[in-house]
Amino acid sequence: MQIFFYITTKNIKEAKKISSVLIRKKLIACANIFKNIQSVFLWKNKVNVSKESVIMGKTTKKQQTRIVAEVKKIHSYDVPCIIFSKISSGNKEFLKWVDNVTS
Repeated sequence: MQIFFYITTKNIKEAKKISSVLIRKKLIACANIFKNIQSVFLWKNKVNVSKESVIMGKTTKKQQTRIVAEVKKIHSYDVPCIIFSKISSGNKEFLKWVDNVTS
């Protein structure tokens, strides 16, 4: 089963580093990085506003646990946002490629 992932990072440099590590380890098929997004969040009872970068990409469900473990090792946040969502349909050739890359 193919899944999307969404990970926030403190900046573009960290997003590129995490993406590269996950690609080299064949845990993900691809990553898309969005820089300079505005984030508003509650942390330690304070409302924070900051710029972050986001990594979105495609992988398979079987890699989910390994991705979380790997990202937690190298991420700068105490509690990084790492979430997954099921891909219900799409280009069959592309989804097969995701399976092949991450198997």
